[in-house]
This record gives sequence, structure tokens and C-alpha cells, in this order.
Amino acid sequence: LLFQVLTEREEKTAIAIASNEPFSGWTKTFTDPRLCAAIVDRLTYDATIIETGTTSYRLAHTRAGGANSSRPGGAKSS
Repeated sequence: LLFQVLTEREEKTAIAIASNEPFSGWTKTFTDPRLCAAIVDRLTYDATIIETGTTSYRLAHTRAGGANSSRPGGAKSS
């Protein structure tokens, strides 16, 4: 589905995507290597890539086991 959205929007409008994972790690999410390469190719063609070099508070909080502690009643978000 993401590939279809990228293809339809290609060279027509801007797309902004944020990720804590470098492109080399995207194969964890997109397990088909050809599909992963095609998505990265579409995203990076004529793109401006901004690397902030910062770490994610949410990811660190989740890994520490506190993902639900900040929500009232320990409710999970959907």
C-alpha cells in the first residue's frame, strides 16, 4: 500500500516521512528486499534528506518497559 501511495504522489506533491531506522534497517519492516529497495528508491529520488542525529524518547521509553506507564490507567494507544 505504501508503495502505491508513493507511486501515485511521485513528482506531484511533497511527502514527509520520519524514521528512527536507517534505510539499511528498513528490511525489518519491508521484508521483501525488492519492495524495500523500490520504496527507498522512490523516497530518495530528487529528495532532501534531513538527518537530525537525535535519539527517540518514545523508542527509549518503550524499550525501558515504560510504554504504558505515562498513560492514565496504563491504557495502550491504538
